[in-house]
Amino acid sequence: MGFFQHKDAYKALQFPEFRAYVTGNTLFTIALLIQEVVLAYEIYKITHNPLALGLIGLAEAVPFISLVLFGGHFADNRDKKTIMQVTLSLIIAASVFLLYSSTQLQSADQDFHIYSIYAVIFIIGLSKGFFSPAASSLNPFLVPKEVFANAATWNSSFWQLGSILGPGVAGFLYAYAGLSGSLITVIALLLGVMFCIFQIDNRPVPVKTVHHESIWHSLREGIAYVFKTKIILYSISLDLFSVLFGGVIAILPIFAEDILKVGAEGLGILRAAPSVGAVVTMVTLVYFPPLKHAWRNLILAIAGFGLATFVFGLSTNFWLSVTALFFTGAFDSISVVIRQTVLRFYTPDEMRGRVSSVNGVFVSTSNEMGAFESGVAAKVFGAVPSVLIGAGVTMVLVSLVAITSKELFDLKVDEKVSE
Repeated sequence: MGFFQHKDAYKALQFPEFRAYVTGNTLFTIALLIQEVVLAYEIYKITHNPLALGLIGLAEAVPFISLVLFGGHFADNRDKKTIMQVTLSLIIAASVFLLYSSTQLQSADQDFHIYSIYAVIFIIGLSKGFFSPAASSLNPFLVPKEVFANAATWNSSFWQLGSILGPGVAGFLYAYAGLSGSLITVIALLLGVMFCIFQIDNRPVPVKTVHHESIWHSLREGIAYVFKTKIILYSISLDLFSVLFGGVIAILPIFAEDILKVGAEGLGILRAAPSVGAVVTMVTLVYFPPLKHAWRNLILAIAGFGLATFVFGLSTNFWLSVTALFFTGAFDSISVVIRQTVLRFYTPDEMRGRVSSVNGVFVSTSNEMGAFESGVAAKVFGAVPSVLIGAGVTMVLVSLVAITSKELFDLKVDEKVSE
């Protein structure tokens, strides 16, 4: 079907609450990624220790993973909008404290400055443990069921747009406005997120949710549902292991500073490159969804991600490295659309918070714990060998999953969406 024949490609954007949601999600992504990039570069400039970069991921992952399952339970049993507002307020307060510590305390005590960075990251991880399940489980209620596949693509596209703008802006902000100027921008963006949340109406708790059940029973029910639904379990597991071992984002400051020697501005370009690839691919997927032969496409996308990561590890040329990162984002975006669609159409409404929280554990393990793994591997093996080893492990794992999940190749995800 031709490009201009897809008249419903923008259908989800016709709903005002969905527009507010994706705008807020984009601003939230930009804000946190600006903060992540500048804090990582700040810490590496002070310590020149790859392990210090890995500890950033650990500081966020530990509270997030510890609380996100409880966050999913509360998202299924409480007003999602209120949860988002309260936890976002905590993130804003933590960012204000970080601004204060960076302007008033850095020169007095550099160690305290570093510890305050880790403390704020810890608070953000704690807050996201409740914010993320509430936001993820609210999303499907903002558009009709028949529009959700389109909404998932647009939501991912806007998220990737934020993932481009955040790191790209961060490098230049840090270079020309310093840490304090970057943090002021972060706080302003987070206030914009709060405004967007106010534009969304409160949603009632689904009637099938059992309010009197124990929290432990509720959590076990959500976990059990994920593990008995193979398409969900396998899709989020693939993402976990590919990014856990094959991700390079956390150690990009090492490549920017010591290997490619391109400084903060170059780091911004490197950090944004995967998201540029993702957005280009996402725009294409709006018109040509990857849902026919979904499992085959997911396997190929993860394999492509591993191959592009391997090329990045071998590269000593800045623009070749940027290109390789571009393709990691392009392949990952295919995985994101398929995984989000699977979660939407294979999860009952009354369990969305809990299933989203289990997915959040997998995602955080792959991203934040993956960042810790990257830092440790870079410390032990060196930056380049750690990337090559991780890419090789990803390729082996995706091959094993492809062999052990043959029944999923026949699953008709596209027909499920059109029901």
